[in-house]
Amino acid sequence: MASHPLLAPLFPLGKEPMPAGMTEDDRYNQQQMVLYQKYMNYGMESCAFKTGMAGVAGFGLGAFFSLMSTSFQYEDPLNRANVQISTMAQTKIAMKDMGVKMLSSGKGFAKVGAVYSGVECCVEGYRAKNDIKNAVYAGFLAGGILALNSGGGPKGVLGGAAAFAAFSGAIDLYMRKEVADED
Repeated sequence: MASHPLLAPLFPLGKEPMPAGMTEDDRYNQQQMVLYQKYMNYGMESCAFKTGMAGVAGFGLGAFFSLMSTSFQYEDPLNRANVQISTMAQTKIAMKDMGVKMLSSGKGFAKVGAVYSGVECCVEGYRAKNDIKNAVYAGFLAGGILALNSGGGPKGVLGGAAAFAAFSGAIDLYMRKEVADED
């Protein structure tokens, strides 16, 4: 076989030469590690994973916002009723009220995040592109879905869809501009 010094040697896939000190078992373990990493990447890039993570993050963000807003309330509902109870009882009532509000707000944010993320992932997969139109289309669909229970009828659904599409497009445009400015 002739030697060509300027050409890289070709080896069958999986039969490349091993670095010094590595065995065939090490090659197998490395191939398994690469395979597991590929599966993990597929899982993390799936629409189901993205939707679930958006729901979890939305729940946490909504609960945090609610915690912040209820902690800044100046009005005490017990003072309006002129009820005299112990400080410990007032604290329990306030904490319970705060927990109920955090749960409600967290569920709302989780719903919005999961619906939008899932729809956007499906739109991006269908269009096979990553551009600002995905955010607008996904915002329109997600806004319409979220506005279905608003009681506003078709006008309410269309209004919610248009508003969410505009909001999503503006946020995506801003985020793309920020990334372009960093480069």
